[in-house]
Amino acid sequence: MMHCSGLMVIVILVAYTLASPLPKPMPFPEISTLSFLQKSIVDYDRNAQLNLKQADPEVSPGMWEGDIAGLSFDTYYTWRLGLRFEVFPERRWKNATVPYHISHKYSSIDRETIQTALYTIGLMTCIDFVPYDGDSEDYLLIWPVEEPAGCWSFIGRTGGQQVLSLQPPDSQGPKCLGGPGKAIHETLHALGIFHEQSRADRDDYVTLNRENVIKPFLHNFAKQSLVNTTYDFEYDYASIMHYGTHFFSAGKDKPTLVPKRRDARIGQRDGLSRTDCYKVNKLYGCFERSPYEKLKYESFCDILGL
Repeated sequence: MMHCSGLMVIVILVAYTLASPLPKPMPFPEISTLSFLQKSIVDYDRNAQLNLKQADPEVSPGMWEGDIAGLSFDTYYTWRLGLRFEVFPERRWKNATVPYHISHKYSSIDRETIQTALYTIGLMTCIDFVPYDGDSEDYLLIWPVEEPAGCWSFIGRTGGQQVLSLQPPDSQGPKCLGGPGKAIHETLHALGIFHEQSRADRDDYVTLNRENVIKPFLHNFAKQSLVNTTYDFEYDYASIMHYGTHFFSAGKDKPTLVPKRRDARIGQRDGLSRTDCYKVNKLYGCFERSPYEKLKYESFCDILGL
């Protein structure tokens, strides 16, 4: 009986192997050189990163709002929940599918952390993260960029090889990979989602202490133009896309953003909030696929969202 069972397993495995296409040799896609990055990151300031070296790794890259690469004013002022795909249709990932490759430079533990972030988004939304097969024209390259180091991403699909930087742990601390939260945050940027505190109605919910902000970085607290802004969801203190209380702060005792609701906490990096989940599903039309999928993803958002 044992012999027959073992033989059956072998037959099933052989049949499965014959039915499945052989994997292609994996190309080495990490062609992102420093010159490539400098050309792509139009707003990166070397001095800014040096000034913020000991700050939160979402702030230390010294980009637009700390961690957004390659953004222009035209793009920034024409969004709602995220990029307006009717204005920038080319920035939406096609068929809600994101090919990705995680750099071999990460340790196995860090790779698991990144993978957990992608699995989490994939579970709660209709976004399909698929390993880069060498053929996809557009793909996300998750790579520990050394300069500018930190956690940063482009907004939406930029086309071709698209870098998303997650700085691994070092002697100074966990950087971007103490858990999946910061990886989720940057991946949502890559899907087209902006920071929550940039909303035009921000001042109704949080107080900006301008005097506590490091002066050269006050522009990072700019708000969206009300003319170009409509919202399907209420302001979300719990969003994983919200700044923390001391982002770009001149000192530990100088909060830059203070919630107006006493019990509110901002800047969590534990996971998708309920509203974050709804935003992504709304942006990519997940609720419109079928009544079943609408119920499915709404349920995941309600049950698993923070």
